[in-house]
Amino acid sequence: MRITIATAAALLGVLLSGAPGACLAQEQRLKVRIGVLTDLSGPFADFAGKGSVIATQMAVDDCLKAECKGMQVEVIAADHQNKADIALGIARKWIDTENVDVIGDVVNAAVQLAVQSLARERQSFSVLFPGGTARLTNEDCSPDTSVQWMWDTYSQVAGAVKPLAKPGTKWFFLASDYAFGHSLQKDGTEIINAQSAQVVGAVRHPFQTSDFSSFLLQAQASSANFVAFANAGTDATASIRQASEFGLQTSGKKPVALFLTLPDVKALGLAAAAGTQLTESFYWNVDDRTRTWSSRFAEVAGSGKMPSISHAGAYSATRHYLKAVAALRSKAPKAVTAKMREIPVEDDIVRNATLRPDGRLVHDTYLLQVKTPQQSKSEWDVYNVIEVIPGEQAFRPLSQSACPAIRKAG
Repeated sequence: MRITIATAAALLGVLLSGAPGACLAQEQRLKVRIGVLTDLSGPFADFAGKGSVIATQMAVDDCLKAECKGMQVEVIAADHQNKADIALGIARKWIDTENVDVIGDVVNAAVQLAVQSLARERQSFSVLFPGGTARLTNEDCSPDTSVQWMWDTYSQVAGAVKPLAKPGTKWFFLASDYAFGHSLQKDGTEIINAQSAQVVGAVRHPFQTSDFSSFLLQAQASSANFVAFANAGTDATASIRQASEFGLQTSGKKPVALFLTLPDVKALGLAAAAGTQLTESFYWNVDDRTRTWSSRFAEVAGSGKMPSISHAGAYSATRHYLKAVAALRSKAPKAVTAKMREIPVEDDIVRNATLRPDGRLVHDTYLLQVKTPQQSKSEWDVYNVIEVIPGEQAFRPLSQSACPAIRKAG
């Protein structure tokens, strides 16, 4: 499925505009075409999907009123259906025949790695990843063509596991059996072992599993103190809901969600998710700036829903990319990513942010705990902020990077 921004507007009932000012002649305008390659119909549609298209257009509109004034910027979107071959077909068509300069969102680890490889091979377009597997800025990095903005599997694990993995504690992993789940389990195991805790078991489930009973029985039968859910989307909500029904917490095992997001918690309900600890790199209710931007997003979307970290990342990464393009008057990927590292990252989304040479944006993240229904004061008031985690603690240190470009430079 492929949609244009006009189609997305019709579906959402909002007008997404990107018309440049008329002060420059057509031939003088710097033209930028952005392709949002996302999940519009599958398990990550609420987390990314149409919301990421909206957030990207918000970034365009804001830049056209400021640094990008006089430029011509267009947003198109397509559904990759969580299949790498479909994503690559769309990306190649965009680059080869439709003059797309930058691809954004790209939720789903397998799709991300495929598009990353294409960008590294072609060196002709940029990629803006709001988040995803840590491999994107580690062993599979491509810092001349791509950046990773909000979160990665390492930061999700570090924020949730480090405070809990005391020496002697025992852990069990329930992980999705594809690249994303593998990365969460690998990063979590490394941290647990480094802190003298112990992984006593693990089980992997297929993508989009509906019945987790056999996997949960293995977790309950283990000697673990903590059960780490290394999955995402509908897999995360289904497994945590069924864990609650199985009485996992009452059996003395504490659930730790390595990738549970705001839309997931809403889908679960506070009664099922209450007490679960997790990490997010954006939450709408952190401060006045996040609240103001999130209210704008909800109004433009017309749904009243607060944005996810993917939506916030789509806005922030696109806004900063466009600032760099406007400053350079060029869309050359290597030059643009270098300019993105040079320009300070400042917006309503991230705090204390620095873009590293490996393409990883380092910034504050948050250790959160899901509220009980009694603690919640409004529909989207779902988290207690337990701790602000500084970026240098949240993300893998550059000194530990396996990024070939960094190792070569060093």
